[in-house]
Amino acid sequence: MPTITVDKAELYRRLEREYTTHEFDELCFDFGIELDEDTTKDVEEARAKGLPTPPPQLKIEIPANRYDLLCLEGLARSLRIFLQKEQPPTYTLSVPDKLQEVYVEASTSPLRPYFASAILRLSRPMNQLEYESFIDLQDKLHQNLCRQRKFVAIGTHDLDTVEGPFRYMCKDPKKIKFAPLNKDQEYTAEELMGVYETDRHLSRYLNIIRNAPAYPIIYDSKDRVLSMPPIINSQHSKIIAGKTKNIFIDTTATDKTKLDIVINMISTMFAEYTEIPFTIEPVKIIMPDGSSHLSPPLAPRPTTASSSYINAATGLTHTREEICTLLTRMSLIATPSTSDADALDVQVPPTRPDILHECDIMEDAAIAYGFNNLPQSMPTTNTVAKAFPVNRLGDLIRKECAMAGWIEALPLILCSHDENFAWLNRPDPGHYAIHLANPKSLEYQVVRTSLLPGMLKTVRENKALALPMKIFECSDVAIQDPKSERQSKNYRRLCAVYMDKKSGFEVTHGLLDRVMQVLGVPFLEKRESSGKYGYYIASSEDPTYLPGRAASVYYRPKPNVQPTEPTPSGPSSEGPLSTIASTLKSALPSSAEEGKPWSRDIIIGSLGILHPTVLNNFELPRPCSSLEIDVEPLL
Repeated sequence: MPTITVDKAELYRRLEREYTTHEFDELCFDFGIELDEDTTKDVEEARAKGLPTPPPQLKIEIPANRYDLLCLEGLARSLRIFLQKEQPPTYTLSVPDKLQEVYVEASTSPLRPYFASAILRLSRPMNQLEYESFIDLQDKLHQNLCRQRKFVAIGTHDLDTVEGPFRYMCKDPKKIKFAPLNKDQEYTAEELMGVYETDRHLSRYLNIIRNAPAYPIIYDSKDRVLSMPPIINSQHSKIIAGKTKNIFIDTTATDKTKLDIVINMISTMFAEYTEIPFTIEPVKIIMPDGSSHLSPPLAPRPTTASSSYINAATGLTHTREEICTLLTRMSLIATPSTSDADALDVQVPPTRPDILHECDIMEDAAIAYGFNNLPQSMPTTNTVAKAFPVNRLGDLIRKECAMAGWIEALPLILCSHDENFAWLNRPDPGHYAIHLANPKSLEYQVVRTSLLPGMLKTVRENKALALPMKIFECSDVAIQDPKSERQSKNYRRLCAVYMDKKSGFEVTHGLLDRVMQVLGVPFLEKRESSGKYGYYIASSEDPTYLPGRAASVYYRPKPNVQPTEPTPSGPSSEGPLSTIASTLKSALPSSAEEGKPWSRDIIIGSLGILHPTVLNNFELPRPCSSLEIDVEPLL
């Protein structure tokens, strides 16, 4: 959650009341924000020692989606409306004698194609406190919604120093030359990349456009640079506290939705200082295809909410008029619908982009009423909670592994495609692993189908620790399953890895025996054993392990018990014929009844000494043995 710092005296002046720390803390709680710190005591102690110190400040945590509370002006306005000291303002666009225009050229399309703008005609120049709040709001938006300026970048300019119409284009960086903010010397855009390479604040944004063949740039009608988004504004159009009266705001973006939110926030939060309060001068944006529109888009968004839903969710019995009063305290304009006896017509202002659904409106009504004031009642249904059997089994196995001296690891469930298949010497059978459509990086391409890659990466990152290393994980893998509603299915597995100067096959085998002993599964010496229930291991060939040093773990379920199917080794190929065959087989006398109990055996996993190529792929310098089994069939 973002934290804002506001001047305590100025906020209390706007709220028309002096609060104690406890009283203001209660007000913040009622409104849905949190007072993090009141610096009054620290300031008084510093002043008593004769130290220079700023005036007392309040540090307040704001919900991440409440962009309208990220500055003193927006916070004070919302609190005054909440306290019913004023009505929600109506934001309007003025009708200027001459409409400013911005031409967006087609060259911007590959990099930052969207543009929005607004003009604030102030009744007086901003003082230093207001100017600092104005700049701080831009910084908060850049860090929060704009994602470090990748999605949206904001520029603000003294309109009296430039002249429209303006042009937004992309241009060869060698041909762009201007004096950047707080510098008198002119640089080309290419040179600026070197100038700001060591800048603590701006260096983090350089990579957004550094490798582009052309950089975004905004010119006025006399070819004077306003800004080079998303890096720096021009010194020529710099805003000066106490002097600048007309402010031109530009925003460039790669995301249209975020662009509209940002331009609305910047313009509406400081619209109270305009000549006609809450009136903003629009700018005409002319797109490359010749289409045009006015910016900012201040029109409220109409939506509806059900009064019965709000009452049912909150436990209230309010009339529609009473609910409308509650919503008004949260800056929403609501009226009873004339066409539906249960509905409310709600106008969502441009300052509340967090209102996305009817449940958000219900939540605002509950906040306005007061969460502590909501009626309490017993639920109409009583249930007894208990863990799922597979979770109880998993917890039991985890406890026993830990008591046996193994350390639990919790790696990520995403991994690269190679880690999941090629690095384990396993082919990808296709339509098996769940692939991410747009992975953030090569490390997160698929959902793991085995716990082993994550365990081996954990060993790799901790290989400096003392030997032997014994780690385990009991968690889920996921496989594609066209028959399931969500086209995928989870399987609970246990994986353990042992690394030492020797391979330690007998150590992982011992862990398998201990887990089975705790679960009451008897050991069968071999496949031909006459036991009706138990487990055994048998030699197998698995490219993940050394030849002759691998074994499959077989499980023989109890008679007349259908165990949970283990993780499939590849995509299902069942068709109508195989389905008929399975049905006929279940109807005929089983082989177990004919003296062949091993016909019920299923492979639930494997163990062995890892192949040297697998160790090399995961950069492991010592021999390792591993165990991986399905645990759901053991239920």
